[in-house]
Amino acid sequence: MALHILSFFQRRWPAWMLLCAAAGPASGAAPASDADPLAAERWKTRPLVVVAPSPDDPVLQAVLAAARSDGGRRAFADRDMVLFTVVGTTGQREGRALSPGATQALLKALALPPSDDGVLVLVGKDGGAKLAQRHPVDLPAVYAEIDGMPMRQNEVKRSPR
Repeated sequence: MALHILSFFQRRWPAWMLLCAAAGPASGAAPASDADPLAAERWKTRPLVVVAPSPDDPVLQAVLAAARSDGGRRAFADRDMVLFTVVGTTGQREGRALSPGATQALLKALALPPSDDGVLVLVGKDGGAKLAQRHPVDLPAVYAEIDGMPMRQNEVKRSPR
């Protein structure tokens, strides 16, 4: 089967195109691990990004406590939310480490400079920033913002009860 597919393409594509396809992206392209992690979430999830200068930042602690609670886990799951954290220069998605390049790409995509204060940013499924908060964090307001989005309202209408 694979031989038939290859011969099909060889008859229709010049050899240089096959070589380019086999070689992959241009050598100047950033490795996938350093790509903006929000791009992979587009149209799938609603990222909640918390950027904090230290692990004991009140914004980070409030969001982590809520995300670990039963109600918080349910609220995140119901709204297709994923949690990104950046503490200092270390980024994570749902507790799994991001590469330093991906962490920088995340901060750049949100135009978030390093800060002495923690910040929470809600990103919609369309990839746009929808809400930003500093301490004190109001997660019910975040959930209300999501619930007011037309896409979310359509999801609720379509979901079985």
